[in-house]
Amino acid sequence: MTALATDLDSASYGHFQRVVNRLTGLDLTAYRQGQMRRRLEVLRARVGATDFIAYARLLERDPQRVQELRDFLTIKVTEFFRDTPHFRRLATDVLPSLLAVRRSLRVWSAACSVGAEPYSLAILLMELAPGGAHRIIATDVDRTALARARRGDDYSAVELRGVVPERLARFFVPAAETSTWALRPEVKRLVEFREQNLLIESPGNAFDLILCRNVVIYFTDEAKRALYERLTAALRPRGVLLLGATEVLPRPSALGLAVEGPSLYRRLSGQD
Repeated sequence: MTALATDLDSASYGHFQRVVNRLTGLDLTAYRQGQMRRRLEVLRARVGATDFIAYARLLERDPQRVQELRDFLTIKVTEFFRDTPHFRRLATDVLPSLLAVRRSLRVWSAACSVGAEPYSLAILLMELAPGGAHRIIATDVDRTALARARRGDDYSAVELRGVVPERLARFFVPAAETSTWALRPEVKRLVEFREQNLLIESPGNAFDLILCRNVVIYFTDEAKRALYERLTAALRPRGVLLLGATEVLPRPSALGLAVEGPSLYRRLSGQD
């Protein structure tokens, strides 16, 4: 590719990024560019756009293509009680320590997808502190996933493979004509779902626990730093942040966090 062709290609992709940001609020420059560009090339070819200028024009005139892009960019791999060691520690250590201070907890599940993570937390809180007025706020940018999460149904055996039989019987009901399961209303009542881009804003502050797992690995270092600052600011003093199993927070002390275990951080004491 000649220098001129390279410049034109970069300008085309830059225009596409700006259109996507205007239409969806997603800032593609916050993601690792090589990885993101390769994924988008696949979708561009799939929709029949000759280049990114043509793809941008397609998005501007077809809202269904915009939603298709949102769905394509978001990660859908999820299941209840995913990463068993994390949920075991939440059940035996993290949540009991928080409940020893507060009878009712405020929790944020970031990038919640179809709701498996926040509903898993709701189940744990119903088991550990059934009388508490707990509030779980679950956010994602994917409208399709959020619509299913709000329904709290159509969960497959694969998504439920981490749910032990006792929990399945207590917190779920089987669908009448399919081999899927739905959550009982008392579980769903604990979770509020919101469409929100965690790279731009948080759903509030004074959270006792924030889960942001298996998300930051796709972001640039600059975007990660901004996100970590936002997550820390949203925690109460002594609140806990849980990242993904392979995600490590660099220099947590600079953010006012102390390491509590693998992928687990606690905000240092201060004014509540």
